[in-house]
Amino acid sequence: MVQTMLIMMGVGLFAGIAGAILGLGGGIIITPILTLMMGLDIKYAIGASIIAVIATSSGSTIAYLRDDVLNLRVAMFLEIATTIGGISGALLTGILDPKYLYLLFGALLVFSGWNMWRKLRRGQEVMTNVKPDQIATKLKLNGSYYDKAALKQVTYQVEEVPQGFLVMLGAGLASGMLGIGSGAFKVTAMDTFMKMPLKPSSATSNLMMGVTAAASATVYFFNGSILPNIAVPLALGILVGAVIGSRVMQVLPARVIRIIFIPVILFIGLQMLYKGIIGG
Repeated sequence: MVQTMLIMMGVGLFAGIAGAILGLGGGIIITPILTLMMGLDIKYAIGASIIAVIATSSGSTIAYLRDDVLNLRVAMFLEIATTIGGISGALLTGILDPKYLYLLFGALLVFSGWNMWRKLRRGQEVMTNVKPDQIATKLKLNGSYYDKAALKQVTYQVEEVPQGFLVMLGAGLASGMLGIGSGAFKVTAMDTFMKMPLKPSSATSNLMMGVTAAASATVYFFNGSILPNIAVPLALGILVGAVIGSRVMQVLPARVIRIIFIPVILFIGLQMLYKGIIGG
């Protein structure tokens, strides 16, 4: 029992660090490890993954809010789309063929990975000579943060707000219908479509994922999918890892974060395309 708890805390520590840096919540790491390496039933692995996302969000969001990296207005605005999409997706389960959603959003993630690679080659994190977006200006979505790697204040403008909202609406729909996490879609909506820098995109994604996961955690708790002997040591490790990850992310150059993120998002996208093609 003690050995298992220590292993869970170690896994949680790693997942918390990676999740906080990339804005993916840590669930993408937790679920494969618990199912493939430790032989845990997928039902309980998903329950533990939900707790992992909440713990990552809780541990990292405090630091991101304090250091003003997180864009709270963008988070609350996009969370409306995610919630509407999630409820709609749950209601449409069994009506629409999920393989088309796998194909559509798999292609979207592959496109986003390619777009991130273009940004990486260009070496320009913040767009210059940008025409102010009327919706972003009216909703006060534009922001700034202090980049601890570049040692300067970075001011950015949010663009294409309707496109970002639609992507998040679709991400919520896919999440509700397919039972998948939407951290990659959140970062994609902000980085690729709304032209936000990667650091505030990742930080804002962490907050949004926690809100979304907290809403579904009650369901998993009452249907018995959350095992305390797995979830508690995981959460403890993740909380520590998320705090460390939130510190590391701020001192890492955006280029390094993007280099780590691109293979992850391409893997998720290709995996979704494969599921859409084989229909599973």
